[in-house]
Amino acid sequence: MDTRTPPPERSPWLPFESRRRARDEKREAVLRTAVQLFLEQGYHRATLNEVADRLNITKPALYNYFRSKEDILFECWTIGQERVEDRIAEIAAADESGLVTLQMLVRAYAAIMASTFGASLVRFNVADLSEPNQKATLAGKRRIDRAFRNAIKQGIADGSVKPCDVKLTAFAILGALNWIGHWYKPGGELSPEQIANDFASRLTADIAKRPAKKPAEKKATKPVRKK
Repeated sequence: MDTRTPPPERSPWLPFESRRRARDEKREAVLRTAVQLFLEQGYHRATLNEVADRLNITKPALYNYFRSKEDILFECWTIGQERVEDRIAEIAAADESGLVTLQMLVRAYAAIMASTFGASLVRFNVADLSEPNQKATLAGKRRIDRAFRNAIKQGIADGSVKPCDVKLTAFAILGALNWIGHWYKPGGELSPEQIANDFASRLTADIAKRPAKKPAEKKATKPVRKK
């Protein structure tokens, strides 16, 4: 008779951390697929059936991760907004002059606009969201606007930016940056980094205050010797 203890039966369930990681990865896959489809076809034309088909899952399986199509849309916006706000915080911590801060903001925002989740900040209609989500979205837009205005104000105060209408200047800069989310196509001639660097130069060139030129030093004249 074999008295050896049989090995413990392997549990069919993954450890908790592995299950959570797998769920997070699947949730992110849903978001990446959905935001791409929304950008390609428009939010209203794209369907959850198409999202499920691209992921090779059933539509009911999507509801394990999101309650509705609007929840997916709002989460796509949230990811883009968090990326912008993370960069705003990093730039603020750098403690640079107002002009340099503004240029860094332009560069960071332009690069994010050239991404799918960044484009979701400007390509989708806020009216498609529920009232609480609309409020959150509009508050996020105001925080971005405030960051740009503060950089311009700081620049005027420290002398790195010419005196200007802060509100209109911020609107003009953000308006140009937001259009990147509409026209940028991956695989074009310019990379997101190249676009970001170019916009940082172009959009701040007219308001950058150039340092005053130092007066030219007079050359000492040699005394004329009398013959």
